[in-house]
This record gives sequence, C-alpha cells and structure tokens, in this order.
Amino acid sequence: MHRIFTTSVASVYPHYVTKVEKKGRTREELDEVIRWLTGFTQDELQAHLDQETTFEDFFADADLNPNAPLIKGVVCGVRVEDVEDPLMQKIRYLDKLVDELAKGKAMEKVLRG
Repeated sequence: MHRIFTTSVASVYPHYVTKVEKKGRTREELDEVIRWLTGFTQDELQAHLDQETTFEDFFADADLNPNAPLIKGVVCGVRVEDVEDPLMQKIRYLDKLVDELAKGKAMEKVLRG
C-alpha cells in the first residue's frame, strides 16, 4: 500500500493552496476543482478536511465525476491514464487538476467543460 493512501487530505491541502496561490489562483478555485472531481459540496469537503480524512476514505466517500477519465497527462513523471491502481489514479487526477489550475489553465478546460 502506498503511504499517500493513509495520509490525510488535510495535511496535503495547504500545499495545494500554496501551489495555486503562488500562481495567482484562489483557494475558492481549488475547492471548485476538488468539488468537481469528488462530487462533494463545500460543506462535505470542509468536513473531510476538519476530520483529517485519509485519501483512501476521502475517495471512498466521493462520487467521482463521470468526466474524470478525460483527465490525461503526466504528473510526477507518471501518465495518469496509465495508473493501474484505482485509488492512486484518483489521487493523480487530483494532482493533475491542481497542476493545471496552477499553470493558469482556464477553469472550463480544467473542469473538462
């Protein structure tokens, strides 16, 4: 099992915020991206952060966006569409969306609109 599976989303979230804010994006935009991927409401997302839910439980509770498989590309040298472990693939989807947001991609493109 990968260590990231048992890591709390709340422990990684501030790094996501820093990454996008350094590039002129907002926490609100980050949350929108996470909600799009997971199907969570803002309150549900905040509850997961407050409860320090692990990535494993976070994604077990998520209703993954049907367009998530449209997320393609490389994150940390790994092509997301080729990741075999379903949970790891969802985590990579999230990483890829955060990367795209930080790189200034238009929100409708990030959200596969």
